[in-house]
Amino acid sequence: MIALVLIFFLFVILIASEVFVNALEHLGEKLGISEGVTGSIFAAVGTALPETIVPLLAIFAGSPDQRVNEEIGVGAILGAPLMLSTLSLCLMAGSVWKRRGTHGHLSPERSGLTRDLNFFLAAFALATVALFVPHETTAVRACLAFVMVLIYFFYVMLTLKASAALVEDGHGTEAGKPMHLARIGLPTNWFSILVQLGLGLALLVGGAKGFIYGIEQAAPLLGISALVLSLMIVPIATELPEKVNSILWIRRHKDTLAFGNITGAMVFQGTLLPAIGILLTPWAPVKAVIAGVAITLAAAAWLRFMLGRGQLRVWHLGLNGLLYVTYLVLALS
Repeated sequence: MIALVLIFFLFVILIASEVFVNALEHLGEKLGISEGVTGSIFAAVGTALPETIVPLLAIFAGSPDQRVNEEIGVGAILGAPLMLSTLSLCLMAGSVWKRRGTHGHLSPERSGLTRDLNFFLAAFALATVALFVPHETTAVRACLAFVMVLIYFFYVMLTLKASAALVEDGHGTEAGKPMHLARIGLPTNWFSILVQLGLGLALLVGGAKGFIYGIEQAAPLLGISALVLSLMIVPIATELPEKVNSILWIRRHKDTLAFGNITGAMVFQGTLLPAIGILLTPWAPVKAVIAGVAITLAAAAWLRFMLGRGQLRVWHLGLNGLLYVTYLVLALS
């Protein structure tokens, strides 16, 4: 029965993803903004809502067991960037493996992707340091959380500032197909775009809430702690929008949108969400957490290194997938 509940909410998130992406492309086209802004900020933040809602609901409105609530919260917070930097990037590249080949080129707009990865690595390194700051030193933890919020603020400002030049260079957002609401007779205007966006986000939030219930029920049945289960299972569900969105975009040769959707979400989830965890949970360096942050940093650093060399190829992101398998081995051993 629990498996059916989890599968049901997976389908809810998949449907929500398609509805949301379709509306988002039309929104970006209407605003005349770059693919970098659409992917790294609008799509990333919008599809990161489930990951944001899951830890908040777990911490503030979860089960009566506060320890379980905190474990689910920490697992959801750290599992999101782990999944994005490893499995999500690997699946995205794998979706075009037959078309482009093992040594096929991946061609996102470089300056935006470099900015995303630099900000993520800096912020997530701070989140890692915070694991070793005693919970009693609230002032130090509060300062670290505040710095991480500032990092995201500056990231958004720089991304928006770069938008106009990117549009002039041919990186403007273009909708790939008609609005879904237009298929039932509604005109494609601001109202219908916002309605479809709202519908997609509502479905995403509903899927997130359903998954909290499923995890709370599944953890004791499987004999796995809520922390480990949250690190592994919650991101698979809540990151589906990013994975599906990016797969749809990269198969349409919109590499900038595809990468920005993932790496922009990494920045959001590597700054604001860990800031919440630092302030509201024990945020302690237990085995599963240490393994997760180490693998996440390694995966992001590998992508940044290969990008710095000048070219990204399909096989490069295969290593990110192997890093996720490594994490599973470490977490379950």
